Amino acid sequence: MDSVLLFILGVVIILVGVALSIALHEIGHLVPAKLFGVKVTQYMIGFGRTLFSVKRGETEYGLKAIPLGGYISMIGMFPPGKEGGSGRNATTGFMQAMVQDARSSSAETVGEGEEGRTFYRLPVWKRIVIMFGGPFMNLLIAVVLFGVLLMGFGTAQASTTIGSVSQCVQPTTSTSQTCGADAKQAPAAAAGLKPGDTIVSIDGTKISSWKQATVIIRDSADVPLRVVVRRDGQDRTMVLTPMTNTVARLDANGQAIKAADGSMETVKAGFVGIGAEEKLVPQPITSVLPAVGAQTSAVVGVVIHLPQRMVDVWNAAFGSAPRDPNGPLSLVGVGRAAGELTALNGVPVVDKVYSMIGILASLNIALFVFNLIPLLPLDGGHIAGALWEGFRRSIAKLFKRRDPGPVDMAKLMPLTMAVVVVLGGMSLLLMYADIVKPVNLFG
Repeated sequence: MDSVLLFILGVVIILVGVALSIALHEIGHLVPAKLFGVKVTQYMIGFGRTLFSVKRGETEYGLKAIPLGGYISMIGMFPPGKEGGSGRNATTGFMQAMVQDARSSSAETVGEGEEGRTFYRLPVWKRIVIMFGGPFMNLLIAVVLFGVLLMGFGTAQASTTIGSVSQCVQPTTSTSQTCGADAKQAPAAAAGLKPGDTIVSIDGTKISSWKQATVIIRDSADVPLRVVVRRDGQDRTMVLTPMTNTVARLDANGQAIKAADGSMETVKAGFVGIGAEEKLVPQPITSVLPAVGAQTSAVVGVVIHLPQRMVDVWNAAFGSAPRDPNGPLSLVGVGRAAGELTALNGVPVVDKVYSMIGILASLNIALFVFNLIPLLPLDGGHIAGALWEGFRRSIAKLFKRRDPGPVDMAKLMPLTMAVVVVLGGMSLLLMYADIVKPVNLFG
């Protein structure tokens, strides 16, 4: 029962986090729109039937039944079809775009004397600021969350404390997980080292990092070493003799080097059979933006290869192929992962909190990147339209031609509907796959 309640708690936490991310995304649109004088008639979280709303001034703020997005509704999102006509009402939410009426009927939402408050009449740069404001809020949220992770918690790094001690010696190329009857006892186990021991010094050299200890051990095959470890608050001296074994070749950063065919490169070196205990080490503020950049790059890679990724999801959902743990997830998959995380036994609460913050940070990066795809009805589509309009007007001005006027984005509604159908199909496929064959993130 406790595990079920913890699972539900994890799902609720992630849903609240997603809702807050969406709410702040729409505030990123709302604030500049109001600052630039555009009339905003609605600020809604979710779609479908309105569960709750309250009107403040000219804007209705509310919560809808389906928590799969949000939108603000601005008058005059698109220019009139004919000279002198009225603008049409539209929203920043892509699902809401499916129910937009024809230009002639929606033009009635622009009241008399409100033509100057329509979105399409704004200068190009102001429209870009409004549409970029939503994704920018997700990026800002991600920066804050990565800051909490890296500066508040830290990153997992090898410490000088021993985390594991091998009982026998096996080559790196061996796939066996158990020690055979004829296997040699590992030097560390023979010397009496135990998990939890902290290496203080080796042959009089003070040890400040695991990498430093590894270098000494590798270079000392068959050479007795005087090792001082701290156990239960007391220093103990042991004699440790590394034996020659086939081990992974390491690069300058201490990472195993792989050959072109993916196999691990090996060398003969000293081996004792110990592994480091990883601890969270707080990082400086300068590490935050590079981490955000790396995650953004990873998400961009997923988006670029999204067609193939969706084929893989299809094959996994309707075949025997496994799910890619680095592939796309629906909100169902994210919620399930959060629930499984909170229900894990034997995992410290601080580690669960760390992972939950990481999920929300990555999710906001995904929202940032996805919303900038230059297709309507996504924010990137409106930004692309504004940039195209600015380019056309700049060319006309350069060659002293007549102002071509605003780009009629309403003409792209058929394409918009097609994009909505594709996105809807992808969402349904991901939700189905996350139910019948979920991604296994925690073993």
